[in-house]
Amino acid sequence: MGYQQSWSRHLVRAAGVIVASTILPAQAAEGDKRFEIYGFAQADFIQDFKRVNPNWDDTLRPSRIPTTEGEFGGDGQSIIGVRQSRFGVKADLPTGGKTLKTKFEFDLFGVGADEGQTTFRLRHAYGEWGQWLAGQTHSLFMDIDVFPNTIDYWGPSGMVFLRNPQIRWTPISGANTFAIAIEKPSNDIDSGQFRTVDPGLANLQPDEELPDVTAQFRAQRDWGHVQVGGILRKIGVENIADPADITEDDDLGWGLNLSTNVKVGARDVIRASVVYGEGIASYMNDGGVDLAPTSADPLTAEAESVELTGIVLYYDHWWSDQFSSSIGYSSTEVDNLPGQSPDAFKKGQYASANLLYYPADQILVGAEFLWGDREDFNGASGDDIRLQISFKYNFGIVL
Repeated sequence: MGYQQSWSRHLVRAAGVIVASTILPAQAAEGDKRFEIYGFAQADFIQDFKRVNPNWDDTLRPSRIPTTEGEFGGDGQSIIGVRQSRFGVKADLPTGGKTLKTKFEFDLFGVGADEGQTTFRLRHAYGEWGQWLAGQTHSLFMDIDVFPNTIDYWGPSGMVFLRNPQIRWTPISGANTFAIAIEKPSNDIDSGQFRTVDPGLANLQPDEELPDVTAQFRAQRDWGHVQVGGILRKIGVENIADPADITEDDDLGWGLNLSTNVKVGARDVIRASVVYGEGIASYMNDGGVDLAPTSADPLTAEAESVELTGIVLYYDHWWSDQFSSSIGYSSTEVDNLPGQSPDAFKKGQYASANLLYYPADQILVGAEFLWGDREDFNGASGDDIRLQISFKYNFGIVL
């Protein structure tokens, strides 16, 4: 069986995307109308041998691991959930001499105000026509193909991962692709020790005056690909404690993300990335803040972008047509500023190994062992160990 045939037949989750081509007609020819309904129902059983923030117990995020013993209760928790389940539609429509491509997709993993809930969460909502794309999808700063073939929802902590509203222009496409975009700014501000020095100075909010600018160059070859993503952003903060005298401060944020996939043999893949920058935590999969005070003294402190480094290294291996494994390590490390609180996130580590079984087309059963570790600015640390067993049933049809 050839590489492409076996890859689609077993519904590999490469970069979180499920391919269900075996039950679908062949791809429509260029210019034809095409409408696809796809998704999966997934149930996860997790035996957590320690403890994380209960609102995040369906996945392992190092930033949600407690560094104070007993903060979230006793160790040893059993979790069963369906929050990874997903539904989506895609359509191709010829218009104006080109093909208009649209996509709408959601899962059930609530975040933000819905943190910890099984509720709708928008993943993609965008249209693409010619060189232009507008809507919410993967940021140009990220490389979705670094995401390994894991069953844990959130995945490696040290990778760039953000689906962001954007307007994108892709003037060069093909084996070499170049794109540039303006994206929605979203600043994560840490008021640090201001919260204890002067509560009034903790009354801070993000000041998002300009969109983020991202760019991406990707070279696709027979052996895999290499990609460079970049970002420039203005990160601002304002103190609104006194409406008659609002004070503002800002700094430059920037980052570079180098990533690659390297094919090994017929089907195996090495996935790797290194990202470094200042003020880029909002784009990371886990950990850190964008802006923080340089000092606890409000008279001398300035708002400064926080340095961050992230790495990912994973190996996806096929034992046979019915069994595969993924093993690897990832970390996020922050260069904390003196004005941050002692319990500020400093470093998160994440590692996993699994064995996945594909008993039939559209069905996956897998077991995964995970380890995570968090370290704070003051040196306090905590870790977590868990076992996840997942059942995934895929569906898809082209109309």
